[in-house]
Amino acid sequence: MKNLISIGLLVFIPISVAAEYLEWGALTVFITSAIAIVPLAIWLSTATEEVAVIAGPSVGGLLNAVFGNATELIIALVALKEGLVDIVKASITGTIISNLLLVMGLSMFLGGLRYKEQEFQPVVARVNGSTMTLAVSAIVVPAMVISTSNGVEPSAIEGLSVTVAAVLIVVYALTVFFSLNTHTYLYEVAEADLEEQLTGAEHDTEHKPNLWLWVGVLLVATIAVAFESEIFVGAVEEATRGLGLTPLFTGVILLPLVGGAAEYVTAVRVAMKNNMDLSVSVAMGSSLLVALLVAPILVIVGQVIGQPMDLNFNLFEVVAVTLAVAIANLISLDGRSNWLEGVLLLATYTVLGAAFYFHPA
Repeated sequence: MKNLISIGLLVFIPISVAAEYLEWGALTVFITSAIAIVPLAIWLSTATEEVAVIAGPSVGGLLNAVFGNATELIIALVALKEGLVDIVKASITGTIISNLLLVMGLSMFLGGLRYKEQEFQPVVARVNGSTMTLAVSAIVVPAMVISTSNGVEPSAIEGLSVTVAAVLIVVYALTVFFSLNTHTYLYEVAEADLEEQLTGAEHDTEHKPNLWLWVGVLLVATIAVAFESEIFVGAVEEATRGLGLTPLFTGVILLPLVGGAAEYVTAVRVAMKNNMDLSVSVAMGSSLLVALLVAPILVIVGQVIGQPMDLNFNLFEVVAVTLAVAIANLISLDGRSNWLEGVLLLATYTVLGAAFYFHPA
């Protein structure tokens, strides 16, 4: 089903290109390019996972750690290059919120409808939750500095942001070392589930992925995502303005829905197969990757390309991310989930989404 969807939606790539060059209007370009990115994100994620299975646990884990959110990073880099700093910053908080509330919520709800109660390793959830708490603290600090002082020079905020970004990258490197070297046993269940899902271990026929084929798919999908992102970002401002949407809502809600399609499909699919370990790992791991690696990279790249981006997020974004992390941590602490907990996460996401929609700034 996943493959059929990802193949069928590829038709929107030539449609979006035609819409761009034949000037069918910003809204048409925005919608068709957004849909075109979805199957490309799925193929990019699938290729990364297939190569990871062939390469083995260590190299494979590193590949997933680096390319896990490649689509979101590419879209954000293109938007940053175009000077859409507010949308880029909003997309960072939006991706964290959507992964913790929407992805985990859908996974727990749909998985809980099929299985009365599902279990996952609480120790992994606690480690991820603790790391997310650090990431949220790093997001909160610049906003606190500004709100608790009479006046802060922009250069000071930029310096603080670069310092925090460097710390977060180091922390992310240490979390990768933790999961792939010193404490691999904590992640063995999720890795086994991932390999089973990708290699088709549940079938009688043995499937051996072709390494060079999937490396080629990975490269082509990455280039195609970058190309479609250029088209998408070029139309996003005019299209969303025509729809009456603010940059804040666009970044927090719309961009994560486009860029995170692969994570949504994977997490929900494995949850419905009673693999909540992998589902929770995908949702929380994706949030960690954005907070600890994607955001710092964008800060540093912004300085290099002359589009300075700091970590001074909108106060409402800070509150929303803090709420998302707190609620996700509380629900995942016991290592069990059911459909009602999924509903609670989805309800929180819906309330926050409505708040971002009606937020004037």
